[in-house]
Amino acid sequence: MKLNENSRRLFLKQAIALSAVSAVPSFSTKVNARTMPSRPLVSANDKVNLALIGIGFRGGEIAEELYNTGLCNIVALCDVDMGAPHTQKMIDKFPGVPRFQDFRKMFDKMANQIDAVTAGVPDFAHFPITMEAMAHGKHVYVEKPMARTFYEVELMMAAEKKYGVVTQMGNQGHSEANYFQFKAWKDAGIIKDVTAVTAHMNNSRRWHEWDPRITAFPPAEPLPPTMDWDTWQGVTHEHDYNANFVNGQWRCWYDFGMGALGDWGAHILDTVHEFMDLGLPYEINPTYLKDHNPFFFPMSSTILFKFPARGAMPPVDISWHDGLDNIPAVPEGYGVSEIDPNIPPVAGGKIQPAKLNPGKEIYTKTLTFKGGSHGSTLSIIPEEQAKEMASKLPEVPQSPSNHYANFLLSCMGKEKPRSPFSIAGPLSQVFCLGVLSQQLGTRLLFDRETKRITNNPLANQMLYGSSPRKGWEEYYLLK
Repeated sequence: MKLNENSRRLFLKQAIALSAVSAVPSFSTKVNARTMPSRPLVSANDKVNLALIGIGFRGGEIAEELYNTGLCNIVALCDVDMGAPHTQKMIDKFPGVPRFQDFRKMFDKMANQIDAVTAGVPDFAHFPITMEAMAHGKHVYVEKPMARTFYEVELMMAAEKKYGVVTQMGNQGHSEANYFQFKAWKDAGIIKDVTAVTAHMNNSRRWHEWDPRITAFPPAEPLPPTMDWDTWQGVTHEHDYNANFVNGQWRCWYDFGMGALGDWGAHILDTVHEFMDLGLPYEINPTYLKDHNPFFFPMSSTILFKFPARGAMPPVDISWHDGLDNIPAVPEGYGVSEIDPNIPPVAGGKIQPAKLNPGKEIYTKTLTFKGGSHGSTLSIIPEEQAKEMASKLPEVPQSPSNHYANFLLSCMGKEKPRSPFSIAGPLSQVFCLGVLSQQLGTRLLFDRETKRITNNPLANQMLYGSSPRKGWEEYYLLK
C-alpha cells in the first residue's frame, strides 16, 4: 500500500499538472503523432465498427446487447484468454473476425478499421484500455465503475474532453424507466429537498465464503496455457496467477475490483447522484466493517457519505449497506421488498431474494420514496400518501433507446450519451472514496475544491494508487 519516494513525487507532480487547464493525457510518441479528429462521429447512414475487448462473462453479455441493436458491425475480438470456455461463444458467433489477446496490438494493427470499443473487463483494466482507445480517437463503452482509483477517473474525464469522443459507462438504468421518471419528478418538484438516502445490497457476494483471517495473497498456481497473464495484469503490480484472481473473482480484491459498492452503487445511486447534483462528498465514514482485512472486502460494510448543501438544496447523507447481516431499517409503510425482473444476470444467475432486496429509500422534508436497482421506478410510501399524490404526478416519457443503442446512436450523432464520463466520472469517484475508506478502515475528510483528503496523508496518496507496473507508465503521463 505504500509508495516509494519517487512514485510519490511522480503522482504529486501529475496531480498538480492535472489541476491546470491545459493538462491532458499524453501517450507514446506513436500515438501522439496521430492527428485526432474533434468528435469523430460515424456517418449516420453507416453502422458503427465495434471492437470487443473482453468477450467472456459480462463482456460477452455487453457484446450481445450491442450487436442485437442492429447498429454495429463487430470488427475485432480481444480477450486475454481466447482458449477459455467462456470466450468460445463470441468466437463461434463471429468466426471470421480478427482475434487479439493484447488490446495494444489490436490498435497497432486495426486502429483505422475501428470506430468504437467496449471494455467488458475487470475494474482495474478499464483505465488503460479506455485511455488507449480515446487517444486513438475511438468511442468507448466501459462497464461500471469507470476505474479503480480516483485519479484514474480524473484522467479519463480529461481524456474524454481532450479527444472529443463519445463515452458511456454501463449503468443501464440510465436509459430505462427510473432515469426518465426521476428526471420528470424532479423537474415537477415532486422530488425536492432530499436530506438522506439509504442504499442497500445485502445479497451474498463471492468473498463471503472466504476466511478473512489471511496474511498473504493466495499461492501461485499453474497458468492456463492459453492465457496472456502479463496483459491481464496491466497497470497493477505483479501477482502470481491464481484462479481466485480471474473469471469474476477479481471483484473480491482491493488490487483488482471495487467490491459490492463499485459493482452495485452505480445501479442504485446513479439517478440520485445526477439529478440531486451531489458531486463529491466532504466526509466518508465506514461506520461498520465486519471482518476487515487488507486484501479483500469486508463481509459487511456500512459507509456514510456526507454531501454539502448545493445552492437551494439541503445537505444530503447517503448510507450504504452491504452484507448478509447488515440489513438497514426501512420506514413505516415500506411494504414488500420486490426484485425487478429486468435486473440482468449476476455471476451467471439471477439475483437471489434477500431479506431486503437491492435498492434505496430517499427521504425528503415532505415525502419518502422507495426504489430498487437498475431501471426500477420509484414509488411514494406509505401507500396512503401515494394515493394523495397520484393526481399531481407528471407524465413520464418513454426511453427512446436502451443504453446500448443510445451509445451507438450517439456515435452516429443521432443522440447524446446518457452516462458519459463527464456524468459517470464523479459518481465513480464517490465509489473510489468509499472503497478507500473500507480498505483503510477509517473516516476520511475530503476537500471538494482541491480534491484532496485532508486528514490522512496515506489515504490522500492512495487517491493516485500504487505506481504502475513497468511498461504501463505511459497511461499516467501528462503533457
